[in-house]
Amino acid sequence: MHQYLKLCQRIIDQGVWVENERTGKKCLTAINADLSYNVAANEFPIITTRKSYWKAAIAELLGYLKGYDNAADFRELGTKSWDANANNNEAWLNNPVRKGDDDMGRVYGVQGRSWQKPDGSKLDQLEKIVSNLSRGVDDRGEILTFYNPGEFELGCLRPCMHTHTFSLLGDTLYLTSYQRSCDVPLGLNFNQIQVFTLLALIAQISGKTPGIAYHKIVNAHIYEDQLDLMRNVQLGRDPFAPPKLSINPDIKSLKDIESWVGIEDFSVIGYEHHEPISYPFSV
Repeated sequence: MHQYLKLCQRIIDQGVWVENERTGKKCLTAINADLSYNVAANEFPIITTRKSYWKAAIAELLGYLKGYDNAADFRELGTKSWDANANNNEAWLNNPVRKGDDDMGRVYGVQGRSWQKPDGSKLDQLEKIVSNLSRGVDDRGEILTFYNPGEFELGCLRPCMHTHTFSLLGDTLYLTSYQRSCDVPLGLNFNQIQVFTLLALIAQISGKTPGIAYHKIVNAHIYEDQLDLMRNVQLGRDPFAPPKLSINPDIKSLKDIESWVGIEDFSVIGYEHHEPISYPFSV
C-alpha cells in the first residue's frame, strides 16, 4: 500500500504531461516504477485508501489463464473489464477481423494459451511453464508473454502487463511481471492483485512455495481527469493494514483452472478500506 501511495505522489511531484493519442487526453507521466509483493507472508497488496474490487481483478486473471477471447466469458467469470475495449473501441469496431459483439480478438490469454506458430500449430506457453515447474525445472525461460507485435491488429488492445517470468530457487517460486503502461488510479491495483495472485496460484498448482513477486512498470501515469481525485481525496487518507488472500486448496492443476475454478474459490480476509472513489476510465 505504501509503495502505491509513494508512486502516486512521485507522479504528481515529478511527472511530465504527455498527450495520449488513443484517448485524446493528457497524462501526468513518470518512467520506471519497481514494486514488490511478499506472497510468502501473504501480504495481499490491495488498496485500502479506497474500496478496491478485487473479485473483478482475479476474475480477469482467471480469464487470461483459461485463454478466453470474448468479453461475455469474462462477464460470466465476474468481471466487465473487457466490455468497453471489446464493444466501444472505435478502431476495433471498424476492424474487419472483429467477429461481432464482445469479441476481443487475439489478446492476452489467447497468446498465452494459443500462440500461433509459423507452421500453423499452436503453442501453449502456460502449460509448458506449469509442467516444468511441477518437475522442479527452471530453464531460465519460464516466460509467459502476451506481447505479439505480429498480431496487434488482430486484437482490440495491445497488452499492458505483457510478460511474466517465473524463477525457481530450490522449492521457492518467484515471479517478475513487466508492464509497459499503467493507469495508476484505476488500473494499478488490478495489476497488483493479479501479479500477487498469479504467483500464489501457480506456486500452489506446481507444488512450490511462493516467494516474492516483482512488478516492473515502464510508463506510469495519471490522466488529467483523475488528478484532482488522487491529489485531494485518495492521498489524504491513511491506509489500513494489508489483508490476506485465501485460495481453495482443492485447486491442484492447470486443468482445474481451465475446467471449474471461479472467483468463489478465492477470498480476502480482513479487508478494511475507505469509501470508493469513482475515477474516470479512458477507453
